Amino acid sequence: MKRKFTFIGAGSLGFTTALAKDILSFEAFGDCEIHLMDIHEGRLAYAAKAIEKLIAAGQYSATVHPTTDRKKALEHADGVLITILQGGVDVWRHDIEIPKKYGVDINVGDTRGPAGVMRFLRTAPVMLDIIRDVEALCPDAVVLNYTNPMAMLCSYLQRLSQVNITGLCHSVQGTAHMLAEWIGAKPDEVTYTCAGINHQAFYLDFKRNGEDVYPLIRDKVLNDPAIANAEPVRNEMFLQLGYYPTESSGHNSEYNPWFRKRPDLIEKYCIHGTNWNPGAYAYILNEYLDAESTWEARFNELIDTQDVDLDRSGEYAANIFNALFGDGEPFVFNGNHLNSGIISNLPPMACVETPVLASKAGLDRIHTGPLPDNLAIMVNLSAQIEEMAVNAAIEGDPWKVFQANLFDPLTSAVLSMAEIRELTQEMLTKNEPFLGYFKSLKL
Repeated sequence: MKRKFTFIGAGSLGFTTALAKDILSFEAFGDCEIHLMDIHEGRLAYAAKAIEKLIAAGQYSATVHPTTDRKKALEHADGVLITILQGGVDVWRHDIEIPKKYGVDINVGDTRGPAGVMRFLRTAPVMLDIIRDVEALCPDAVVLNYTNPMAMLCSYLQRLSQVNITGLCHSVQGTAHMLAEWIGAKPDEVTYTCAGINHQAFYLDFKRNGEDVYPLIRDKVLNDPAIANAEPVRNEMFLQLGYYPTESSGHNSEYNPWFRKRPDLIEKYCIHGTNWNPGAYAYILNEYLDAESTWEARFNELIDTQDVDLDRSGEYAANIFNALFGDGEPFVFNGNHLNSGIISNLPPMACVETPVLASKAGLDRIHTGPLPDNLAIMVNLSAQIEEMAVNAAIEGDPWKVFQANLFDPLTSAVLSMAEIRELTQEMLTKNEPFLGYFKSLKL
């Protein structure tokens, strides 16, 4: 049976190319229809060229259909992938720059804290519009979300719709591969249980061929300078908390009060790491600003190259689709969904990131049990702040936006309550064009 896959936000060229390549690599999907939708016609055209090149290189019988018409793209889709960014860099740069003016130094700002909350509030109504179209045009589709802030968006959508949606982040498998490499293991030799919330999940166990290798990882972190210097923030978290976190040092540095509240701490932990994102201020913002004038030339170079990589990436999406309505091979992954008792010591409506079994029977969430007590303290706070922000969006209540920011660990470590209120008001006012669904923006 020919399947239809729809990419909403197909102009996210890296994601679209990798995910489409993975889908095409499965025999069951070699003749599929790939529908690409984006509001940026230029990036959409490049996405279509990239997929056409993959189809030709793999000699697939699949077809590609670019469009700016979301409804047309979604009609009768079997699988939907969402990789949107609401507002360009000229909009979301204020998520980083306004807090900095108040003394809150942010590295990425796409997940939580004042920057993550504001990104969520801008994105939520657009995502809900997409899901309402799914309800009308392809109600049985499986929707996989890659857009951040993952937990808040998934919680918001899952509370307002019955569409079969989960959120995916590559940090779980990416970090697992990194830890395996550190101890000289192949990825298929390691198993783990990973649980928490998006960008704040932890490996509750980590084994190689059934044997606990946390002692070996600890020894490497303590005694191998290359590994010690690779991830200063999360290596420190591992040594002091006892469990390794999934997200990069840069991301982690802004989710807690320990690493970014003073210049000397930023210098010690957030500048000199050797992996991709140690934690410098505005790291991703600067990457995007640099790409504004170079993305087209770089993608032209990619299109023009004779080499085409058809190997699967480490992303989960295609394996999930294959398990559900491809050849049926079961697949376990970490997905984002409402808790409902899966992690027993987190709030029931928290959006958690835990193991899920995909099979012909559907998506079955695997019960995890409680987090260790020390991790539960940290994750509970973040989860409850996220739910405060979700409620702010559902109710259109600016007061709850302020309350969410008030308890953010980094922000509250740096600013007074009055300063956080002032910061929140400035961010709400700056984002007024995107917040028309709020009752008021006045605190």
